[in-house]
Amino acid sequence: MSASENKRSLIVGLFVFIGLIILVAGILVMGTQQNKFSKNIKVTAFFKDVKGLKVGNNVWFSGVKVGIIKEIAFEGVENVRVSMNIEEKNSQFIRKDVVATLGSDGLIGNSIISLVGGNPQTPQIADGDVLKSGASVGMEQMMGMLQENGTNLSVITSNFAKLSQQMVDGKGTVGALMTDDDIANNLKTSVQSMNKVMSDANVAVNNLVALTQKLNSNQGLIHDLTTDTKVFASLREAAAQLQGVTQTANALVENLNQTSARLNDKDNAIGVLTNDPEAANEIKQILRNLNTSTQKLDDNMEALQSNFLFRGFFKKREKEADKVAEEIK
Repeated sequence: MSASENKRSLIVGLFVFIGLIILVAGILVMGTQQNKFSKNIKVTAFFKDVKGLKVGNNVWFSGVKVGIIKEIAFEGVENVRVSMNIEEKNSQFIRKDVVATLGSDGLIGNSIISLVGGNPQTPQIADGDVLKSGASVGMEQMMGMLQENGTNLSVITSNFAKLSQQMVDGKGTVGALMTDDDIANNLKTSVQSMNKVMSDANVAVNNLVALTQKLNSNQGLIHDLTTDTKVFASLREAAAQLQGVTQTANALVENLNQTSARLNDKDNAIGVLTNDPEAANEIKQILRNLNTSTQKLDDNMEALQSNFLFRGFFKKREKEADKVAEEIK
């Protein structure tokens, strides 16, 4: 065999060897992706619509790939059976009450099945189990939601355009505030009045702060009233005395009321004098009689002085009176 033939055979053998390596690697990769080299259990779920799910797509649980879609077949018009191969090493974390939902691998990726939920107290899935199926959020639902949101946004935009036009036309409260000068001036006046009120309130607060500072200092009567027990005791004693004086005054007023009430009654001398006209007339008559008797007595005394029997006595009295007057001078 010539050297050229040996070289050609070596090249062909090298290419064949490389091809075999690529083939084995592909078989290993595809087998790993299809779980051909791992022990699996088979579970089933039923859906009304699989939304483009294909055999070989992935099965996910808690964000981790745990199996693949093994078979998709019709069981009825709206009943599609989906068989899944779940890796046995991952099945210990999946419970019998999980819910199989349809999803997508990314925003526009392949359809997948996601296993959701599961009570830790529930036994793990076993070969041949039938899983519950739940509602899924696919691209159609997402597009429907986006379309509905777009419709709502269009309505909001239209309403806002109408509102802004009414504001420009001066309609409504906001429009009137923006276009009516009188309302704007009134609003400015109100704001100025509010600013004045706030300024006065600040002054009052400052005065209150100054007062509290004085209360906290050791000066002033208020500080003594709030901190000095002696002053407080004196004030309490003064208040007690004032209360006693008030009680005495009340008793005096009550006595005066009783006295005035007696003056209005006719069962006593003063009451009779002040209220009985007949008694008053009698007293007046008595006084008249006394005046008359006094006048007559004066006349009698004058007559006695003129009588010769008593004339010496009265002259002696006059001399003694004149002598006493001279001694006094």
